[in-house]
Amino acid sequence: MKIAVIGAGEMGGAFATGLLKTDLFKPEDITVANPHEGKLKPFAEQGTSVTTDNKVAAAVADIVVLAVKPKVVKGVIDEIKEELDYSKQTIVNMAASIKLDQLEAWLISGGDVPAICQAIPNIGIAHRQSMTFLSPNDKAAANPKPVLDIFNALGKTMVVEEDLLGAGTAMAGCGIAYVLRFIRAASEAGVELGFKADDAKNIVLQTIKGAGSLLADGSHPEAEIDKVTTPGGMTIKGLNTLEANGFTNAVIEGFKGSLK
Repeated sequence: MKIAVIGAGEMGGAFATGLLKTDLFKPEDITVANPHEGKLKPFAEQGTSVTTDNKVAAAVADIVVLAVKPKVVKGVIDEIKEELDYSKQTIVNMAASIKLDQLEAWLISGGDVPAICQAIPNIGIAHRQSMTFLSPNDKAAANPKPVLDIFNALGKTMVVEEDLLGAGTAMAGCGIAYVLRFIRAASEAGVELGFKADDAKNIVLQTIKGAGSLLADGSHPEAEIDKVTTPGGMTIKGLNTLEANGFTNAVIEGFKGSLK
């Protein structure tokens, strides 16, 4: 199986970087297309096929990934449409805010549309740690395994109705930035408490890894919180201080605000 990634910007580049860390594709079976050659050089050095011609990339792939900005998607589709074979190729669109019916309208040819899958990953995909949301059209839903296998190799994947893609973007796409902001704030607190900046950051990172591992087997966050919250202890005092400053409400409103 061969895959083409059209667009080597932040998300397209992260996706291609993640692919190279899996064993699903040989480097030469990955084609990365981008108009600026500078962004292609790191991938060429790792053995991938690279091109500045989107039509060349689309013609050779079983799966064609559109990893460009939303305003560019239609132009790219118009460019590659004649190169596509709807009987055997799947189109994966990573550009947010474009609906499946819009993609089908742009891609329809002779009354037929290809298998299309909306994919909303986050930048953790470069390290095979993405939380990705997929929404296929009817044709892609008939055989979702090839696309699922790719994104499952790059983190966790959830197939959802299209109307949940925005919420998924808020939870995981925007959410990764919110987590990073928490890490920065917690690290700054560590410095104020007396640790060096790098040490404070490493303490927070390991603490987050530990918290995630506690929940990996299905445990509820409150159950784990209760284990470390003793009467009159440091944890309950800190939790109550967080809540007094609006912690939970700020987190909830942040996620909701990203959809406004």
